[in-house]
Amino acid sequence: MKFELQGKDPLSKARAATLTTDHGTIETPIFMPVGTIGTVKGVHQRELKEDINPDIILGNTYHLYLRPQTEILEKAGGLHKFINWDRNILTDSGGYQVYSLSANRKIKEEGVKFKSHIDGSYHFFTPENVMEIQRTIGADIIMAFDECTPYPCDYRYAKRSMHMTHRWLDRCIAHLEKTPYKYDYSQTFFPIVQGSTYKDLRKQSAEFIASREAEGNAIGGLSVGEPAEEMYAMTDVVCSILPEDKPRYLMGVGTPINILENIALGVDMFDCVMPTRNARNGMLFTAHGTINIKNKKWADDFSPIDEMGITYVDLEYSKAYVRHLFTVNELLGKQIATIHNLGFYLWLVREARKHILAGDFDAWKNKMVKQMDKRL
Repeated sequence: MKFELQGKDPLSKARAATLTTDHGTIETPIFMPVGTIGTVKGVHQRELKEDINPDIILGNTYHLYLRPQTEILEKAGGLHKFINWDRNILTDSGGYQVYSLSANRKIKEEGVKFKSHIDGSYHFFTPENVMEIQRTIGADIIMAFDECTPYPCDYRYAKRSMHMTHRWLDRCIAHLEKTPYKYDYSQTFFPIVQGSTYKDLRKQSAEFIASREAEGNAIGGLSVGEPAEEMYAMTDVVCSILPEDKPRYLMGVGTPINILENIALGVDMFDCVMPTRNARNGMLFTAHGTINIKNKKWADDFSPIDEMGITYVDLEYSKAYVRHLFTVNELLGKQIATIHNLGFYLWLVREARKHILAGDFDAWKNKMVKQMDKRL
C-alpha cells in the first residue's frame, strides 16, 4: 500500500491524500459504503460503480464467515470475484458484531465464543482465525481483532479491555507474518485504537498502536452512543498521536456533520450504515438539511429529489413520487432513497477534498454544518 499526502487545510487538521493498493487508488477523505454481507443493500453493482462511484466498499468478517461461509468465498477466488467488484474492499474484523451480541457471547483471553444470530450455533473467534478468515475473504485492507467496549463503560473495564485488545493485536501481527496472501494481490493491515471515552486510555492505546508501525491505523469504540462532543475529543487526542504519514480510519461514523467535523480533526476514512439504513426509513440527506420523505408536505411536491445530487435518481424522480412509493411500501422507494443517500455521502467527502486542496475547507465546513443541521 502507498499513502501520499497531497494537501492540508491551513485552519484545521484536515488533509487530502491518495491511498493506493493493488485494486486501485482511493482519494481521501473517503466514505466507504457498507456492504456487510457482500452487497450494499438495495443497490446493483452497476449503480454502485457508475452513479455512487466509491473507490472502496466495506464487508464484514463475522457476517461473511456465517454466510456464505469462507469455503464458498475461497472457491470463488475471494470476495472481489464473488460479488464482481474490481475496486478496493475493507473488512471489519467482527469486533463490533461481537460487541453487539453481548447477550450471546463470552470473552476470554484466548478469544470470543459467540452464538450465531442466524441459527443459534456456537462459534469461536480468536485473533489468529479472524486473520485467517480475512485472508480467505481477500479484502485489500483487513482489520485487527479487537473488543469494542459499550458506552457508558466503567474505567476499569475499559482499561482491561484495551490491554486485551493490544495483546490480541500482537497475536494478529504474529499470525499474519507467517501466513501468505491467498490470492494474487497483497493485503494491508490496520490495528485499532480503543480506550472508550477516557483521554488517558485513548492516549496510551494510540501510542501502543503507533509503535507497531502498521501501514494504516483505525479508531474504534466510538459512535456507540456517546455524545458527539466526546467523540470529537477522543478523535482529536488519537489523531494528534497517530503518524501523519499513514491513513486514519474512524470506524462506524457517522452523520454527515460527524464526518465533516472528524475530517477537520485529521481523519481520512469513514464507514457507516446510516445512509442506507436511514434511507430505508425515508430519511434523505441533502446539503440543505434532512428530508423525511414520508411527511405529508411532500405529497404534491413535484420537484426533483435533489437538484444538486450526483446520481441519476436525484433528477429523475420527484419528492411526491418517492413519498408515494414509501406510502404504498414499494421496494423501489427504498432503493431510490439508498442511491440518493450514498451519492450524497460520496459527494460530501469529495467536496471536502476539493476545499482542502483549495485551502478553504474550514470556512466551507462551518457553512455546511449549519446548512445540514436542519429538518426540511
